[in-house]
Parts: sequence; C-alpha cells; structure tokens
Amino acid sequence: MSEAKKGGAKAAPAEAFSPSGIPIAPVYRPADADARYAEQLGEPGQFPFTRGVQPTMYRGRLWTMRQYAGFGTAQETNARFKLLLEAGQTGISTAFDLPTQMGLDSDSPRALGEVGRVGVAIDSVEDMHALLADLPLDKVSTSMTINATASVLLAMYVVVAEERGIPRGKLSGTIQNDILKEYIARGTYVFPPEPSLALIAETFRFCATEVPSWNPISISGYHIREAGATAVQELAFTFANALAYVQRAVDAGLRVDDFAPRLSFFFACHNDLFEEVAKFRAARRIWARLMRERFGANDASCKLRFHTQTGGVTLMAQQPLNNVVRVAVQTLAATLGGTQSLHTNGYDEALALPTAEAATLALRTQQIVAYESGVAQTVDPLAGSYYVESLTDEVERRAVELLGKVEALGGSSAAIDARFFQEEIGRSAYEFQLAVENGSTVLVGVNKFADGEEPPIIPAPNYAELEKGQRERLAAVRAGRDAAAVAKALDAIRAAAPAYAQAAASRGPLMPLIIDAVKARATVGEISNLLRDVWGEYRPS
Repeated sequence: MSEAKKGGAKAAPAEAFSPSGIPIAPVYRPADADARYAEQLGEPGQFPFTRGVQPTMYRGRLWTMRQYAGFGTAQETNARFKLLLEAGQTGISTAFDLPTQMGLDSDSPRALGEVGRVGVAIDSVEDMHALLADLPLDKVSTSMTINATASVLLAMYVVVAEERGIPRGKLSGTIQNDILKEYIARGTYVFPPEPSLALIAETFRFCATEVPSWNPISISGYHIREAGATAVQELAFTFANALAYVQRAVDAGLRVDDFAPRLSFFFACHNDLFEEVAKFRAARRIWARLMRERFGANDASCKLRFHTQTGGVTLMAQQPLNNVVRVAVQTLAATLGGTQSLHTNGYDEALALPTAEAATLALRTQQIVAYESGVAQTVDPLAGSYYVESLTDEVERRAVELLGKVEALGGSSAAIDARFFQEEIGRSAYEFQLAVENGSTVLVGVNKFADGEEPPIIPAPNYAELEKGQRERLAAVRAGRDAAAVAKALDAIRAAAPAYAQAAASRGPLMPLIIDAVKARATVGEISNLLRDVWGEYRPS
C-alpha cells in the first residue's frame, strides 16, 4: 500500500510559491545569493541597515514586548495594563473603541451599541487619567492605535502627564496617526485628506519641539496586510504612504533630519517564516535607500524603526489552540527579521477580545523566544543563507517595482483616488480565498485536518451596561467643568483650523490649542465635531 493511501505525507509539489507569488526553488546555491556584502547587507547598525538598525541588536537590548489592550472602560484596561506589566511586559499599547476612533463621544447617537466593544472608550481627559492611573509615564513607553483623532489623544496624554507633574520631555511612545492607510484599507477616517495631512505635519512639528522622545506617527502596513495584501504589497504601499508624509512635512518647512529619526513603522507578521524574515530585511534596505536618495537624509533618518504584530487574520476560530503555534512561528519570524517591538496575539482573538490567560500566554511566547530559543544571541542569524538572501533581494525588487507604479499615478493620494491600492489588495484577498477554497493553501483545522467541532463560546461583557456607565461619567465631566473656558478654547481652534484646509495657507500651531481645550475638559467629540464643521467629512469617491 502506498504511503499516500496509508495517510502518510505526500511529496512536495513540483512548483512552489511564497504567499506573495515568488517562485521558490527546491534548493538554493551560492549563485542565487547576491555576494555584494557591503552594498547589499553592510554591517549591523550601518547603512543600508539590512542586518539591523543597531550594531549589537538583541545582544544589547531585547525588543520591546508590548501587548495590545483595550477593554470597554478605562478602569478595566488599566487593570489589564498592570497585569501585563507585572508579567514582564515592557511597554503598553492601547486599543480604542470605534466611537473614539471616529471622533464621537459615547453619548452620540452614532455611537449607540459601539461603546467599548473593540477597545477602550475615551471621551475626556478624565478617562485618560483613569486609563493611565498609577503607571510610571516617565518610564514606560505607550503606543496608541489612533488615527483621525490622534492629535486629540496625544494632547490628552500630555495633559495627564503634566497634571501629574511629569514634563513633556520625559514622555515616550507612539501615536499611529496614519490616515492614508485608513482611506486605503481600514476606514476609520473622519476628515478629508488635505486637512488630515496638514494636521499630521503639525504633530510632527509639535513632537520634534515639545515631546522629542515621542514617535509622531506609526506608518502602518499592518492594516494593509490585514485587508488582504501580500508581503510585497504591504511594503510597497506602506512606503508610498511614508514618502507622502515625509514630503508633506518637508513642504511645511521642517528639516528632514529634525523629524525623520522619530518616524516609526508598523508591520504584520504572517506564517511563512522565510518570506517574513526576508520582508523585514528588505524593508530596512528599501527605506534607507529611499531616504538617502530622495531627501539626502542622514543615517539616523535612514534607519527603519518598526513595531510588529502577529497576524490577526491568520488566527482561526476553529481549533483555536492551533493559534498558539501560529503565533510562535510568527514571533520567531519577527525576531529573526530584527523587529524593535512586538505584540503577540492571544490564541482566542478570532473569537473575542483576548482573555487574561491568552494574553499572558502570548507574552510568555515572546519571553520564551527571547530567553530560550537563542534568537537573541547573535545579530541577523539567517544572513548568508542562499535562500534568505535570494528571497530578500526578490522581495525588495518586487516592492520597489510596485512602489514605482504608485508614484507613476502621482503618489499615495492620487492612487487612493484612482482606487489603485484598494483594487490591488482586493485582488490579492480574492486569490487567497480561492486558494483556501480549492485546498492549494492549507489552513490546519479549517480546510485540512478539521475535526467538525464548533468553536468555543467566550462570554461577552454586558455592553449595554458598560455604555450606560460611560455616558454617566461623561455627563459628570460636563457638569463639573467651566463651560466658558471650554467655549473659549474651542473658539481658538475654530479660528485657526480653516488654514489647515488650504494647500498653501500660512498655518499657525494647532496642537497647543488642542491641548488647551483638553485641559478645559473639552471632549474628543466636541473637538472633532468642531473640525468637522470647518473641514467637512471624507467620503470615498
């Protein structure tokens, strides 16, 4: 009886491709790898940074272990932060609910049923105080996944610190603040592109001068990948957006080397270990060359600094414990690829917000890789692999070629209007789904080795009760504040905002005015509604 009939393993297919469609040879030899070491790789910590942005990488300092958390109320989320910090997490990362992301207060009719569902509800600086209670803001780094309302949430963070006696210069962290990818893939946009991009340039200016250890943007390939993009598309489209932000800041009068060293990126990590490692190595080289060739940037500005999150869309509701293995493989890929910061998903996230047990196990996954796997012992351990070097070169070649197509359309904004990104991502997502359905792409426990068991049910919070409590807290803030001070602060924003809607207007600083409004206890919704009145709302063409 043949091995196949016995249930044994089948031979590998005659042809093989990476998830990005790159042909994979059965074996790689020296001729397949580019031997120009100094030009293509260089030493770790040296241009073009293929091997890493620091000379010693994890020998000098491990990556930041930053678990993502946001649970309904600020108080619940603060408790999860403390749990993770006690378990050894080294940075905090905040998920906000949809109303907060969309510039809506929890008592808005448009927020009904969404308060606290996919993250924490933040209406006023009092919520931010509760979110950050007892956390050492001068010692812990905080990441906030917020885009359209990023400037308001950053202002709230600054005000909380200052009201606790912590100066701005002591704060470190990141706001995502990447609106272009919202138009492309995610959809939590509020304002049209012109004022949104002008406001992003203003946050660059503010952080460079007032909060020098804060990253004013995290240019996100993660959500592009989650929407169905390949690894090659993730790089090309992320860098197209990044170039648009850099050019906008330069056009606003900022020197590239004054803000570019604080630019950060955010990538996904999926299951194909070698393509993901190659992607991260290629990404550093692409960015270094773009910044040097386009903007004459110095070495600090050419370093690609990025956070990685394991792939949310790779998690399956069926046989959810299999996700523990998927996350471990992705953790290994991200660290072999030289990430500076990492979030590992909980195995139950395909079913609900991660339980405390799943979140702790996800953190332990990072810790085991860091302290037991040997990954941290040497820099770029896969360098010199004929396969990895060949794959790195091919990922770079394809990503640069695709970036050229975006630039031929006129850059990111024009490509968004032409729906180029959306159609490319949609095609890739469709092709992946077809491959799953015809079995050429195997998902263990889904289209192969399925057991027919129903996914487990994880109890959900009482969202109606949660929303009621949040509205009551918001009403108390409004009742206790100085209404005249709020009106005066909002009027100042209203006077300054119109200049941000005009391409060549002379603009005054807006962030200090937003900070004043937050101090007066103006809410996310009030500030956002004012800007809606002045700038309008974005509607896809």
